[in-house]
Amino acid sequence: MPTLPLPSELELVQPTPPELSPADAERIARDAFGLRATARALGSHQDRNFFLDRGEEPPVLLKIANPGTTSAELEAQSAAAARIAERAPGLRTPRSLADPESGGDGATVREIEAGGQRLGARVLEFLDGGTLSGGGHLSPAVVRGIGELAARVDLALADFDAPGVERPHQWDLRRAPAVLDALLPYVGDAALRERVSAAAREAWAVVERLAPELPVQAVHGDLTDDNVVWSDPLTRRPDGVIDLGDLNRGWTVGELAITLSSLLHHDGVDRRAALRAATSYHGLRPLSRAEAEALWPLVVLRAAVLVASGHHVVATDPGNGYAAENLGHELAILEAATAVPLAVQTALVLAATGHEPETLALPSHGPLLGGIRPEEFAHVELGTTSPALHGGRWLEPDAEAAAARAALAAGAAVAATRFGEARLTRSTPFAQEAPANVALGVELALAHPVELLAPWPGIVTAGEDGLELRGDGLVLRLDGAEASALVSAAAPGAGAHVDRSAAIGRAETQLAVRVHRDGDATPPWFAPAAEAAGWLALVADPSPLLAGAERASDSAGDTALPAGTRDARELITRREAVFAEVQEYYFEEPPAIVRGWRELLVDADGRVYLDALNNVTSIGHAHPRLVEAVTEQWQLLNTNSRFNYPAVVDYAERLASLVPDPLDTVFLVNSGSEAVDLALRLARAATGRRDILAVREAYHGWTDLSDAVSTSVADNPGALASRPDWVHTVDAPNPFRGRHRGAEASRYAGEAVAEVERLADAGTPPGAFIAETYYGNAGGIALPDGYLAAVYEAVRRHGGVAVADEVQVGYGRLGEWFWGFEQQGVVPDVVAVAKAIGNGHPLGAVITTKEIAAAYRSQGYFFSSAGGSPVSSVVGSTVLDVIREEGLQQNAREVGGYFRERLAELGERHPLVGAVHGSGFYLGLEFVRDRESFEPATEETAAICERLLELGVIVQPTGDHQNVLKIKPPMCLGREGVDAFVAAVDRVLTTGW
Repeated sequence: MPTLPLPSELELVQPTPPELSPADAERIARDAFGLRATARALGSHQDRNFFLDRGEEPPVLLKIANPGTTSAELEAQSAAAARIAERAPGLRTPRSLADPESGGDGATVREIEAGGQRLGARVLEFLDGGTLSGGGHLSPAVVRGIGELAARVDLALADFDAPGVERPHQWDLRRAPAVLDALLPYVGDAALRERVSAAAREAWAVVERLAPELPVQAVHGDLTDDNVVWSDPLTRRPDGVIDLGDLNRGWTVGELAITLSSLLHHDGVDRRAALRAATSYHGLRPLSRAEAEALWPLVVLRAAVLVASGHHVVATDPGNGYAAENLGHELAILEAATAVPLAVQTALVLAATGHEPETLALPSHGPLLGGIRPEEFAHVELGTTSPALHGGRWLEPDAEAAAARAALAAGAAVAATRFGEARLTRSTPFAQEAPANVALGVELALAHPVELLAPWPGIVTAGEDGLELRGDGLVLRLDGAEASALVSAAAPGAGAHVDRSAAIGRAETQLAVRVHRDGDATPPWFAPAAEAAGWLALVADPSPLLAGAERASDSAGDTALPAGTRDARELITRREAVFAEVQEYYFEEPPAIVRGWRELLVDADGRVYLDALNNVTSIGHAHPRLVEAVTEQWQLLNTNSRFNYPAVVDYAERLASLVPDPLDTVFLVNSGSEAVDLALRLARAATGRRDILAVREAYHGWTDLSDAVSTSVADNPGALASRPDWVHTVDAPNPFRGRHRGAEASRYAGEAVAEVERLADAGTPPGAFIAETYYGNAGGIALPDGYLAAVYEAVRRHGGVAVADEVQVGYGRLGEWFWGFEQQGVVPDVVAVAKAIGNGHPLGAVITTKEIAAAYRSQGYFFSSAGGSPVSSVVGSTVLDVIREEGLQQNAREVGGYFRERLAELGERHPLVGAVHGSGFYLGLEFVRDRESFEPATEETAAICERLLELGVIVQPTGDHQNVLKIKPPMCLGREGVDAFVAAVDRVLTTGW
């Protein structure tokens, strides 16, 4: 299909209306529409738009069209808005105030005169809310929402027609070549001009072939981030569309291309993220295969026209600040749209819209490696779960070479990496972007020199890096190969014609092999996992060549490109099928985590995340000392604690030595919930009392007793209403947002003591008072000075015992203190501890006095099958060894102090930061909408956590309002990790979530 022509440049680029001041707009509104209002100018490329404030009446928009727009075209725009409102209920559109339904005479356009020009003016409803303009981040939900909105608009306008709809203008992608011919001369940068022209030529060649199969209809024509609006500022979910000034007939899929292009300049919305909009569009208005294949070339064409048009407007209308400001955005869109070959992105579009992407296959072939038997061949595993990369080996520069050497040392003649493997060795800690780590070729290590044979006939040329074989539309690249005599004898630059199985060269110790489509630029060696499957349109798996044609079918299944995102979704589907619904998981789209190391977590695609959440893993993930100790003990013995073995005694002695007198007796259990449950049962046995006093906004566990005293409504919305009558509560002593703040927080202690006295006077003195010793669940907030001392004294005076919940905050995490109760200068009667003591192994403990422990006899005897097993005891002792020997408590004090300082700096730049709580590596970053009222930013905090996951940081909300980031990293975290965390949060608070 040839490009549609443009009759003249006047129809290509509409002349701009004269400059109009707000005073001019107020006069026009009064004289033409009978409206008295205060005007404020709004931006536009070629029209003049004004916001009209009418006081008590709803505001409206005065839109004065450029002189090239006819009244028929403007009436068509008004009619289209009415059609969208009719066919897409709930989707807001700026209807004309002169619509018949609004009580007018049906005419929407008033002809006015300004600056010697006759211009069409309209008054439109002004839609409350905001647009998605700018370069800020758009969440996955917003991106999906804009795709759904585009589909609804296209469906609503599918059969719409009116005089003035069909008009030649520059934004009709059917006319892109003619538009670019007219506008590209205005691009002064010759290199940019040629780049735009080349990208457009390639894209148009694809579109022209598909054009006969592309449906045409009336389209909005400019359905972009600037022209969709939201009414909810928290979600920014698009629910309206404005500015139908580019209404026209065009390719329906062109509408979606325009929408996608507008997303590409937003922070964090790359090509793959933008395709969420295509998927959601396809769910409402399915794209044919031809439309799917044309979609990304149309995105490129749109980007090219944007760049060219932007330069034209700036050149011809130098005072247009709106257009000048957009030049950077338009160039960013072009760069993103053309960052990978069209065939690669089109394959990803096809996959995103349910179509089978085309893949590149090898032709019939013989072996590449001469004289290598199948049994002499070995794979080198460098993926995320490779045993060769345990113990942090993946971070060492020679990890890949060492794995290859090991395979050769084991007797292999050839050690080959895997095509399509997401290599952990190519992943980077603390990076905000996903790594380019999926191999698009294969690398070989050779035990001895190997002759290279042509697997298919073609032309072989020798270059500086090695050899290239061209044939069957493919290029076989052999880096590190030396040419054979046959190839060397060829005329310079001509290459040698070879038959299949001809000797073409020799490899001495290494060889890199890849196959790609001829005529394309050489693909990269590695691609990000999210787009790796798209490269199968240009790149073929060379693995079947390595051991001969007879092994091609055997190796194909081993070398398929991974699909980590798909695997993660499949894992959630399987999980939801067998797990109880109440067993929730982190994040809306959680990655599939397969490895941990120190403060890092790794997903199936090799994306590395900073784990800022895991106070369970106190000494770091996969600590080699712990791995070795567990392995050794399990080979010796693992049984229950009723047997007599050294490990349990050694560990119990060490636990008892960590607490002050008179605490000297240890119970070992499996979890924090069990530890709290047992602590409360001990208190009941020792006092003979049922009543317990607890602190609000606290979580203590899931067993019957620990849940009964848990008062956090974030964990259980009915916690306060459903607790039994023997559980009594006192105010959360929160000095930041509680009833008493700042210096007034000292009043919490007196009120808690008064409650103890009240209960005693009522004949129900508490047998136990339980509290976190440092307010962990609320976000890492220190209790007011003297709080525990006062409450402990009151409880003990009436015969009760003091239970310290150290499950989250104990074991050196606070930095300054090993136990939270040390910060308060008190000694509890019973201490419950877990999480950190096992580094993820199920281990908990209760430490108390012999007198209290002996009282448990009244309840029978105590036994926990796995609590205190030999393996668990060795785990506990090893964790203590590592904390001491690696100075992790000191690290928590020093690096944690640095962490808190860096977080406080965020508050100087971002009003959402209300406070920084905590000590050491138990910190809380509290978000508020207003620093005066402390209104919690609950929804924002949840969205921020989702956005941080995209940037490689794992953190979650806490507190009853779920507006505090709970920052509890492994205690081996260093300053580099702190800086990465703060940089990610800073980016999110700057660019949005």
